[in-house]
Amino acid sequence: MKENILSMPAPDMYSDCRIKKIAVLTSGGDAPGMNAAIRAVTRSAIYFGREVVGIYYGYKGMINKNFQIMKSGDVSNIIQSGGTILKSARSKEFMTKEGREKAYQNLKEENIDALVVIGGDGTFTGARIFAQEFNFPIVGVPGTIDNDLFGTDFTVGYDTALNTIVQAVDKIRDTATAHERLFFIEVMGRDAGFLALNGGIAAGSEAVLIPEFETDMGTLETYIETGYRKNKKSSIVLVAEGDKAGGAFSIASKIEREYPQYDVRVTVLGHVQRGGSPTASDRILAGRLGVAAIEALLDDQKSVMVGIEFDEIVHVPFNKAIKNEKSVNQHLLRVLRMLSI
Repeated sequence: MKENILSMPAPDMYSDCRIKKIAVLTSGGDAPGMNAAIRAVTRSAIYFGREVVGIYYGYKGMINKNFQIMKSGDVSNIIQSGGTILKSARSKEFMTKEGREKAYQNLKEENIDALVVIGGDGTFTGARIFAQEFNFPIVGVPGTIDNDLFGTDFTVGYDTALNTIVQAVDKIRDTATAHERLFFIEVMGRDAGFLALNGGIAAGSEAVLIPEFETDMGTLETYIETGYRKNKKSSIVLVAEGDKAGGAFSIASKIEREYPQYDVRVTVLGHVQRGGSPTASDRILAGRLGVAAIEALLDDQKSVMVGIEFDEIVHVPFNKAIKNEKSVNQHLLRVLRMLSI
């Protein structure tokens, strides 16, 4: 028998759960789609009859008690907005036992029973420690443009950032072609090359340099000597900011010294990659993961990240999400090399 597509979980299905008041915060670098995730967390919690508290400025806000009750209307008209309405901030004090103790006492004073954190590995590292110290229920929603968290195929913000990179590279290629220049374009990715690699394939770049592999200057030089100028009027190389050769400026300087006849330019895309209205994919992902986070808490899940694998929701322990390295698909490197000839 086919499932009724209009059926929904009953609002009282978790009536026996002791969690009645749930807080939500965003932490670390902002990512497009965080607002959509806040909206999903807030409205799904309200659907199940729970109170919701927004914590402003991340863990710093927990310590300073920057709390606000969230109603359904408070998250209206934010799904299309980049950034985060709850703001984000670094907190050195939260790295101390005393700071975390203060944050815990603030939560208890407000009768907050559980917490949803939206962020990346740094956010989840803090959440894991806090949860262990105080036996406090926390579920994480992966929100980072780097897509570097183990256990989920995609993170909220990654698709938007990838599209931003492609749009920027398309525009730069116009100039590269007009002046027959070799452009090195630096994209975000201090420890992970997912943006650079997939951005390179999508934008038709001739090469990518990423942190997961030692920069092969020999291969790059071979390409310049045999491919560049022979059959192309421009060339684009994407460089992840964490590339082991020192980034786009360092690599460009080496190429300029060895090939002074070429017109070499560098563009650093920087924080433009973090902003902008989230794509449909990021909005849908944020919605699914936000709902999943609330359902996980009400189902007595603790210290887990909700992720998505093969289009299915999964629960990944913070330890695994943080400590396990998400590997780059080397087949994509082969695809790029074949398509760049």
